Amino acid sequence: MERLEGRVQGVELRPDDGFVGAVHLADGRRLEADLFIDCTGFRGLLIEDALGAGYEDWSRWLPCDRALAVPSANTDPLTPYTRATADEAGWRWRIPLQHRTGNGHVYASSFTTDAAAEAALLDGLDGPALGEVRPLRFVTGRRRSQWIGNCVALGLSSGFLEPLESTSIHLIQSGISRLMRLFPDAGFDPRLRDEYNRQSRLQFEQIRDFIILHYKATQRTDSTFWRHVAGMEIPDSLARRIDLFLSGGRVFKEGDELFSEASWIAVLVGQNIQPVGHDPLADALPPSVVRQQLAGLRAIIRKTAEAMPTHAAYIARHCAA
Repeated sequence: MERLEGRVQGVELRPDDGFVGAVHLADGRRLEADLFIDCTGFRGLLIEDALGAGYEDWSRWLPCDRALAVPSANTDPLTPYTRATADEAGWRWRIPLQHRTGNGHVYASSFTTDAAAEAALLDGLDGPALGEVRPLRFVTGRRRSQWIGNCVALGLSSGFLEPLESTSIHLIQSGISRLMRLFPDAGFDPRLRDEYNRQSRLQFEQIRDFIILHYKATQRTDSTFWRHVAGMEIPDSLARRIDLFLSGGRVFKEGDELFSEASWIAVLVGQNIQPVGHDPLADALPPSVVRQQLAGLRAIIRKTAEAMPTHAAYIARHCAA
């Protein structure tokens, strides 16, 4: 295996079948291959610019289209969790690391200004900023086809879902695994391509629906942004999940989708979407037995938590940087 680096300047398509024949680099080299993996980011130099995959825009459901990021100094004690905080036109993240804290603000530019978003980010820091604020613009959605001919798009080239659930790395890994399971021979059987695209589309839509739920189920009415997302129409697939949960508290995981039943229940119940009924099988146990089992579970959790070291002590002993 030989590793070659360079900046892609052009893409050459084969005249007979429209497959990618070669890429041209800025230094004049021409590189041929049988299979091309497009990892060129939002631009999608191969899958979009050369092959015209098209982009499915989901901003009508996920209107946040910009992000700001800045590191800050740590505070003591070290917090053992990431925090997401709703803001006037989006949300802010805080991720404590050993030597700094990562901070960011994801927001909808149609509901606030860049200056106001930056001010909200800086005002919300727990410690002094350690660098300049870095901006990012995006459109949430996916390529209509993530495999065309002999080109497969991975990462930002394949699509982007805002980082509320930090799914980008998972989508890259699952895309690679899916490609390995459906790896083509020189004939590039279109049935492999179609199955890859079907599975990819389903996974993106499942994650999309889970993120939309965070916004749609909001109880906030204190800004135009939150009133907008609370009142917006949602995909039929998400509406069906909500209706099923309302009918009796049922949640089903479909195939190998990323988020478990527990994750869906946490967001649904956590944002006050309560079932109007319950599974009749729950009546098989007397309430007294259920209370006893829950009390035992609560005691086990408490005992385990009390025996655990602090976050800082664990890091110092096992994984200090």
